[in-house]
Amino acid sequence: MQHAIAVALLVLVALSLPVRADRHDLTLMVTGDDARGWEAVGRLDLGGRGFCTGALIATDLVLTAAHCLYDRDSGERIDPAEIEFKAGMRGGRALAYRGVRRAMTPEGYAFVGTGSGAASAEDVALLELSQPIRSARITPFETVETVVAGAQVGVVSYAHDRAEAPSLQQTCDVLGEEKGLLVMGCDVDYGSSGSPVFSFKDGVARIVSVISAKAEMEGRSVAIGVALEHPLPGLRTRMADRPGAFGGLSTGQVRVVGAGQRTETGARFVRPEIDADIDTGGS
Repeated sequence: MQHAIAVALLVLVALSLPVRADRHDLTLMVTGDDARGWEAVGRLDLGGRGFCTGALIATDLVLTAAHCLYDRDSGERIDPAEIEFKAGMRGGRALAYRGVRRAMTPEGYAFVGTGSGAASAEDVALLELSQPIRSARITPFETVETVVAGAQVGVVSYAHDRAEAPSLQQTCDVLGEEKGLLVMGCDVDYGSSGSPVFSFKDGVARIVSVISAKAEMEGRSVAIGVALEHPLPGLRTRMADRPGAFGGLSTGQVRVVGAGQRTETGARFVRPEIDADIDTGGS
């Protein structure tokens, strides 16, 4: 098995490239009934540079892949202020829209592009939202930091050819693990980076991994995911150590500005983001 996993990683195909795949196991969640229980999965729009998938693990924290935070052409880190999380987006509308206040990757993560061999056991990120999402319809997921070979998991993802609504693949197998990377028989494609991988113990969906890349193993398409056991606890600790609600500013440095007013620096203030609980009547 370890040899097979090594082969899979050698022929890694980055999710930034469109790849055709068999969709027969995917359920496109286009109605409210289809999406019930998955509303905390959303699309991350990356400032006009494409999109990834992310999932709430707290009212103000989104879990995704670290490489999503980088421009794949220039290699530059994307300003978090340019990223928007669209919780439960389907049919072009989301249940909640949030900007990103801060983005954090493991200290050992280094972006090396999105080509062959780009998968990393540190390829996870936490995004702190500009405001928490508090909605009875959107419940953050718990995480589980261990998963074993042979376990059955599922994936909820957006992708380049199904960008307006998430898809669910409820059953795929964990084929093996090596050096913090999981190889899974899950169906992923461009846009699926950062997608949550779920276990279903006792009927409860919990996140056990995030999708990092697509690969081939023995002629079969597989997904590469990051095992959360090592990187996630450290990220949570560093995020919890933030100095305060204003990211290091004292309250004396914060001035309330009225609508239409400008600061001395010329910054423009916009309306606060508001939850948009959209009832589409099941459409």
